[in-house]
Amino acid sequence: MSVEASHRLHRFHPQSRAAPLPEDIGSGSDEEARDALHILPLSALPLETSCLRRARLVKNVRLQTAVELFNDIHAGSGQIAPGQLPQHLGFRTPELERDLVKITRIAQAPSFDVYTLRIELRRLSINVEEHESLRLSDARKTQLTRYMRVFTRPLIETVYGTDEVQVESVDDLIRIFTAPDVAEVRRRLRLLADRLDIPLTEIPAFLQEYGDIFLSLAYFKERLDDIVPDVQAFLAWTDGIRASNEIRRDARHRRLLDDVGRDLTEISTSITGRFESFDNRSRDFWRDINATSFRSIRELITAHHVTIGGVLCGLAVKMNLWKARFASGGGPIRRMEFVRSEILPGLSHIKALERSARGERTAEDTQ
Repeated sequence: MSVEASHRLHRFHPQSRAAPLPEDIGSGSDEEARDALHILPLSALPLETSCLRRARLVKNVRLQTAVELFNDIHAGSGQIAPGQLPQHLGFRTPELERDLVKITRIAQAPSFDVYTLRIELRRLSINVEEHESLRLSDARKTQLTRYMRVFTRPLIETVYGTDEVQVESVDDLIRIFTAPDVAEVRRRLRLLADRLDIPLTEIPAFLQEYGDIFLSLAYFKERLDDIVPDVQAFLAWTDGIRASNEIRRDARHRRLLDDVGRDLTEISTSITGRFESFDNRSRDFWRDINATSFRSIRELITAHHVTIGGVLCGLAVKMNLWKARFASGGGPIRRMEFVRSEILPGLSHIKALERSARGERTAEDTQ
């Protein structure tokens, strides 16, 4: 999807019998979309209105949710508000009404990453375990291998006494631990099971849960590592605006740039600090492995999924639009207008989301 076009809501004539939804909205595969923060193919939801499954929800640059009906390199992104679906489709059925309840609820999620979606769907009493579309793609899992090694290494060392065993995925972990052929490894596995207060036969389930939790952390950390350099480059770009004669003479514009720069710096610093806190807590877990410490770190990470996803989604959408618009430069007045009209709207929401999570983290750290 062109993020640049994503903030435009295309209007449809209220009396028209609405063109049917296209067969393909032409913006990458569903596999790519399910790895994204700001896109949700409606095919991932258990909807009763079949034609809706060809559309998708997207977050625009103002962090509003829209239903994207088509996306074309020439025509742009055709979007409507979720509440306009009956008007656009030209009918209102009990099935559509039930679907609108789900769509409206999911539209309120701050991010469409698979971890936030699982939480929101469970709140709607929808079973998420059977939905492959609510898991990261195999390609993305492979890309996250280097991030996962940070979390798999202490597990390997605990059981094997060395970190030289090659592990590329959670499946590898389960395979080498469920069929150990060394007496010492079996002994260590029994010790691990005892410390976690679970039967030895439940070690594979523990590994799966451990892998899922830290895969989510690896996914968000990868996105953070992509986004923070963009934010830093954007802030350097705003310094160029501030240095121009037109902006230097306008105190109102200077204050706006200062406010935006301060907010983005605060958000980036705070969310980076959250990941450092997760790293510290995971190290603490391996120093004193027990059922309580594992439950504690699991609950800590999953409790932050929604706010992490929301903050990263908001930053990613804005930074992607900035790169798309100004890859080839632009004058100071045009740049200033972009900051005012596209970066500023919704920034206070991102900051509030991060501040709410920071307050939770402070409370956790004092316990």
